Parts: sequence; structure tokens; C-alpha cells
Amino acid sequence: MKKAAVRIFSSLTLVVAATVSGCASPPSRFYTLTAAAQPDGAPPAPYAVVVDGVSVPATVDRPQLVVQKGPNRVAIDEFNRWAAPLGSSIARAVAENLVVVLGTPRVATGPLSASFDPAYHVAIDIQRFESAPGEASTLDAVWVVRGVTATPVSGRSSQREPVAGDGYEAIAAAHSRAIGKLSREIAAAIRAEAAR
Repeated sequence: MKKAAVRIFSSLTLVVAATVSGCASPPSRFYTLTAAAQPDGAPPAPYAVVVDGVSVPATVDRPQLVVQKGPNRVAIDEFNRWAAPLGSSIARAVAENLVVVLGTPRVATGPLSASFDPAYHVAIDIQRFESAPGEASTLDAVWVVRGVTATPVSGRSSQREPVAGDGYEAIAAAHSRAIGKLSREIAAAIRAEAAR
């Protein structure tokens, strides 16, 4: 009787172990956007710049990466996620790019201390942020640069960057390059305003 009970208990233990291991989900992976702009060769900017905020479309305003599966279909990947909210990640990447392009460390995002007195404020509305695995990242944005005394300058940027490689890391890198090009356009507008 004892041997039969031990066999039943062993069998149940194996079934429970198999069930638990079958329920384990794959580990989540987290991605960031990085600065991809290069210096433009102009003298360092003597003024401060603030990236006030970035709005993103509701379809991609979530932790999970959203990828295009067709013209009217997307997939939300539960296990591949942005490491921070997408709007704040784009703002940070733009600020880091502006540091490089403008040649000044005086670029910031978010709330500032009273001692930081920016000459220019940047606001960005991302209207399209699409990720097509193995194909391209697409970024359409409208942006506004407001100077302390000048009339606001606005612009529109459309960038399409090929995804070089497979996987989500390649998608994040392509978006980083597109944001780098957007940042160069914003930096050019700031320099043009400063020269007036």
C-alpha cells in the first residue's frame, strides 16, 4: 500500500512540475532610444534649451512595443517593452541629440530648477511612430521652437529609417536614428533663430 501511495505522490509531483514549467512565460526584454546625431561643426551654442514635452499617438503610448503587421493591423508584443514611457524616452533622446548637435550641455527635459533659464523651448507632437520588423521605422512629427523674444518657429519632419537586422533592438536603433534626424532639424531652426 505504501509503495502505491509513493508512486501516486511521485506521479502527481511530476504532473504539477510539468504544469508549472509549462506556464512559465518568456522573460520580458526592455529597449531604450539613444542619441544618434553627430555634431554639425558649428560653434557651441551659448544658450540653454528645454524640451518641454513630447506627445505620442495613443496606439503606441504603452509600455509594449507595437509593430505593424499590415496597413490596418498592428501587434502588441507583451514581452518586448520600452524601458520608460515612450513620450519621455523620445524627449530624452531629442535632448541628448541637441547636446551633441548644438555643442552645449545646457539642454534639459522636464521640470527645471529656478536657476535654469532656457532661451528656447521645444515642443514635439509625434503624429506617426510605426515599427515594421525587418523593414523600417517611420516617424512623422510636428514641432515648435519658442524663443524668449522671437516668434515661434514650427516645422514638420518625416523620417523613414531602414531596420538593419532582425529583432526589436534593430527597431529601437532605427527609431533612434530617425529621432536623431528630427533633432538635427530642430537644432537648425534654433540656430537660425539665434542668428537673427
